[in-house]
Amino acid sequence: MWRWVRQQLGFDPPHQSDTRTIYIANRFPQNGLYTPQKFIDNRIISSKYTVWNFVPKNLFEQFRRVANFYFLIIFLVQLMIDTPTSPITSGLPLFFVITVTAIKQGYEDWLRHNSDNEVNGAPVYVVRSGGLVKTRSKNIRVGDIVRIAKDEIFPADLVLLSSDRPDGSCHITTASLDGETNLKTHVAVPETTVLQTVANLDTLVAVIECQQPEADLYRFMGRMIITHQMEEIVRPLGPESLLLRGARLKNTKEIFGVAVYTGMETKMALNYKSKSQKRSAVEKSMNTFLIIYLIILISEAIISTILKYTWQTEEKWDEPWYNQKTEHQRNSSKILRFISDFLAFLVLYNFIIPISLYVTVEMQKFLGSFFIGWDLDLYHEESDQKAQVNTSDLNEELGQVEYVFTDKTGTLTENEMQFRECSINGIKYQEINGRLVSEGPTPDSSDGNLSYLSFSHLNNLSHLASTSSFRTSPENETELIKEHDLFFKAVSLCHTVQISNVQSYGIGDGPWQASLAPSQLEYYASSPDEKALVEAAARIGIVFIGNSEETMEIKILGKLERYRLLHILEFDSDRRRMSVIVQAPSGEKFLFAKGAESSILPTCIGGEIEKTRIHVDEFALKGLRTLCMAYRQLTSKEYEVIDRRLFEARTALQQREEKLANAFQFIEKDLILLGATAVEDRLQDKVRETIEALRMAGIKVWVLTGDKHETAVSVSLSCGHFHRTMNILELINQKSDSECAEQLRQLARRITEDHVIQHGLVVDGTSLSLALREHEKLFMDVCRNCSAVLCCRMAPLQKAKVIRLIKISPEKPITLAVGDGANDVSMIQEAHVGIGIMGKEGRQAARNSDYAIARFKFLSKLLFVHGHFYYIRIATLVQYFFYKNVCFITPQFLYQFYCLFSQQTLYDSVYLTLYNICFTSLPILIYSLLEQHIDPHVLQNKPTLYRDISKNRQLSITNFLYWTILGFSHAFIFFYGSYFLMGKDVSLLGNGQMFGNWTFGTLVFTVMLITVTVKMALETHFWTWINHLVTWGSIIFYFVFSLFYGGILWPFLGSQNMYFVFFQLLSSGSVWFAIILMVVICLFLDIVKKVFDRHFHPTNTEKAQLTETNSSIKCLDSMCCFSEGETACASVGRMLERVIGRCSPTHVSRLWSASDPFYTNDRSILTLSTMDSSTC
Repeated sequence: MWRWVRQQLGFDPPHQSDTRTIYIANRFPQNGLYTPQKFIDNRIISSKYTVWNFVPKNLFEQFRRVANFYFLIIFLVQLMIDTPTSPITSGLPLFFVITVTAIKQGYEDWLRHNSDNEVNGAPVYVVRSGGLVKTRSKNIRVGDIVRIAKDEIFPADLVLLSSDRPDGSCHITTASLDGETNLKTHVAVPETTVLQTVANLDTLVAVIECQQPEADLYRFMGRMIITHQMEEIVRPLGPESLLLRGARLKNTKEIFGVAVYTGMETKMALNYKSKSQKRSAVEKSMNTFLIIYLIILISEAIISTILKYTWQTEEKWDEPWYNQKTEHQRNSSKILRFISDFLAFLVLYNFIIPISLYVTVEMQKFLGSFFIGWDLDLYHEESDQKAQVNTSDLNEELGQVEYVFTDKTGTLTENEMQFRECSINGIKYQEINGRLVSEGPTPDSSDGNLSYLSFSHLNNLSHLASTSSFRTSPENETELIKEHDLFFKAVSLCHTVQISNVQSYGIGDGPWQASLAPSQLEYYASSPDEKALVEAAARIGIVFIGNSEETMEIKILGKLERYRLLHILEFDSDRRRMSVIVQAPSGEKFLFAKGAESSILPTCIGGEIEKTRIHVDEFALKGLRTLCMAYRQLTSKEYEVIDRRLFEARTALQQREEKLANAFQFIEKDLILLGATAVEDRLQDKVRETIEALRMAGIKVWVLTGDKHETAVSVSLSCGHFHRTMNILELINQKSDSECAEQLRQLARRITEDHVIQHGLVVDGTSLSLALREHEKLFMDVCRNCSAVLCCRMAPLQKAKVIRLIKISPEKPITLAVGDGANDVSMIQEAHVGIGIMGKEGRQAARNSDYAIARFKFLSKLLFVHGHFYYIRIATLVQYFFYKNVCFITPQFLYQFYCLFSQQTLYDSVYLTLYNICFTSLPILIYSLLEQHIDPHVLQNKPTLYRDISKNRQLSITNFLYWTILGFSHAFIFFYGSYFLMGKDVSLLGNGQMFGNWTFGTLVFTVMLITVTVKMALETHFWTWINHLVTWGSIIFYFVFSLFYGGILWPFLGSQNMYFVFFQLLSSGSVWFAIILMVVICLFLDIVKKVFDRHFHPTNTEKAQLTETNSSIKCLDSMCCFSEGETACASVGRMLERVIGRCSPTHVSRLWSASDPFYTNDRSILTLSTMDSSTC
């Protein structure tokens, strides 16, 4: 128990060595010298709290916030010293905020607990004591042998021991891990494949030695030592032997596997680690404003304390006759009295810091994020996918983006590969109707005859010779056929494609092979390129029909050929190629290699290398994705050496990856080039329009891709990233630091000397590494002067480095990264905002992103509409909160000048408590959720409006000062307006009775509440019934509450200061007139400023509100259309509409044009106004 506690606290890690030793079925040595390693259990814990630590841990996290901690200090001060206000005035709002946040976080964690319990309690079958035992998933231990049936999910990371197939293989899908839906084949070691029953497994004596847990899903190194007849057999274990927790068994009846990683040490759990917390620019501005207001608060408290003691230098005010000091007060320390008075004033003015700001912002972000998921314009009907919000903390950041970094494949393109062309033995072919048609005459064909190729010709020499359209000389026939034959065999054999079929439990001469036509075979591949190539080979006539651990089968015109699969040299991003070693039916051994031309061509010593290189460049210029195919025939002696080196590298526990890389390099050399393939990945819909819109919005677009230079440039031109008129600069193929620096200087000179408006830059991964090593500043200067940048041949970490370089530049721009694959996760997490495309490369990017969308084109609405609205809403929310609290507390400060700084409160404690919680909370919350200061369709069709909110302009120091000064000016009007009304001993009641102190404070509070609520109404442009309800309802609620509160003697209240005060106040007609007059005077100043700004310094957004900026709004001078027969006051109404910028939903008539560049309809949930369908 004590050891478990120490482990939970992190003081006693379960294991310290670099490797772990696992005894299968937990059969430990009996010699007594072995101390078994301790491993954690199989429980998954995704929850944050427990019943015991929820309260302390949640309170600790909440009080780390400056505002919460500040109000806690104020509350404690009120408890410890005599302060002018009750502790309830600070304690109740603080309790409300803490409670609401705790309930929200507790509920979310309760859902996580339920999910964990469901997973941990799932039934599993474990082999123990010679039989199958049913237990719960959380009871699985490392070393247990687990049985998994078809379509079940693996409960731990298992090493495959056997399956119901003779070869010990099984198929799985890892969609929940990396999103890939293709079938993946995993294999057991030969010695355990025969152990297909519980009784046989009970005889197994073996040990697994493997690395300690790590998060990489695709990396696993280990070995199995099997004791058989007193001999030890060592077999290597790699990723192909490891079945990951969360994956699902498919097309296999059952398997047995031994648990090697359990619980929070499984690879799936290790990938749960939380991303670094991202903070929006608005949140940073909000914290800055809080510090400024904290300084204002402290300044007011210091000024009040000093003036109090200055006033008390006169004896008559130090100890007036009606307020004699006690003996203790006379003898107390002056320093302590000064500190006590300072703290008392701090408590009196503390409401200038809006405690409810944080909880309101949290609610706004959380509730507002639902609008993105509800937006039908962001729904992709074909894939049935809607937009997803993974974090709501960055909604407003969507309106501040200055740089967009996007992947190419699957993000700008469909990631649906279609085979188009190939080059075989130096001759280019296009696929037309299942035949390869040469673009020109073959070297031995007659001019003018169109040559074509299909596998019927490769299989029948006489047919080939008699075909008029493909003539060869007799001496070249055999060589030509051999080259084409090997090329398509390489395409059909060098891959990791799987076939999904319920009957395909084995390969060989079963009935399904004979009955299935090529069109009935369904191929699954982790790479769309591989699938396209295998399908193309099948259309040509050579059909891949299945594989197992040791064999691969193809059919050429119905003739079955079986190849023994000897080795697979897996693809990796460093080599950029993969290879297979197979043994043909004739006994010959071949190495087939496939990869990028930059990795294949340097290893070739034969074949049409130069012609193929030219063809590859031509393919790339067309925007096609290219791969080169090569082969090498191995002698028996060469194969023995290769087999030995691969075995040594794969069984090594130390530096296995390095040894494998060296072995692969030794094997993949002296190749004969067969040719190249070209597949097309077409652009997604509306990519060009979206990129152009981003550019119009002032956003710079960078494309970061792993494709070769020519392909990337071609796609950039076709998608509008580069313009034909743009001056394209290149930084490629740099070999040294000095060469790279000189090239950068030349590019910088060209930019300054060329009189071209726009420049584009192309940089490759190698040159980028050199540029980032020594010349970051020079490289950034060049990039900043380019409107479009294309980075090709990029590694995943290089993408993240580029984004980080832009983030830390002096301008500190807001960055957004868009990607669809696992290789894009690093850049998505690095950028301020990460967008995942739910494409065909899995869901890893979507899961690690902040937002996920189905298509790149949806980015325009996400930024221009949602981002614009979210930013305007939260910017207004933050500034309005500070404004209304300045209005609230400044009269309290001014009141001290008239009460000898005695710390007398102006407002009743109930009003102090409920001001932010009830009276003024709902109007701003509803505004921050529903406000649309301009029509969504206009925002989307006028991307330039995005510039109006860039660089956090709405929260600039100028706007902040305006709202603050406005708050102070309104507060002066509230206070002195009420003072002049009541301050001259004038009776405002018919019976001659005078108003008192509490009546004066209530009058100030009433004027203030009405003013700040109507001020919110002036800021509102989009009115719904909800806005009307909460705006006017808040004022009505205040009056009803005050009448109820002041009309009853409450027995539980210590004082009855407010009894009948509100009734007396409202019984005076002068008070009603004064309230209306002061509200009008306050808001008149604001209206005058709005008129001045809109007529003399209008922003583009304000112009769009007032004029016809798009054919979709049928108005001449206003967003609001008026019906015929306007009254004489129409011009006044039109003027008010201009001033306020508001439209009545019933007056707006939308006419959607079929030529709209983005969407022909607006089905957004944002459009809440009533609309006749006939106008759409």
